[in-house]
Amino acid sequence: MSTMRQLVGEVLRARRIAQGLTLRDVSGKARVSLGYISEVERGQKEPSSELLAALAQALDVPLSKVLMDVSALLAIEESTDLASVATLRPDEIEASAA
Repeated sequence: MSTMRQLVGEVLRARRIAQGLTLRDVSGKARVSLGYISEVERGQKEPSSELLAALAQALDVPLSKVLMDVSALLAIEESTDLASVATLRPDEIEASAA
């Protein structure tokens, strides 16, 4: 399962690419270093709420939409994980929890 910071990074990168923007473009608009944005997009850094808001604004997307997209990805991952757990026998579940 992906971490929240990975999912946030995926959503931000997808938005940026869909708009045809470079990291440099977003960096200038958000006033955040290009390297830091790159680390956020790769899931290596977890952005603060202020940074996340600045990035959403730079991408001209409501912060609530970014969070909804992250939530949708998380829901997909959770349903996939639950489906795989549902096929396990009880002894396999205990072994994976150990």
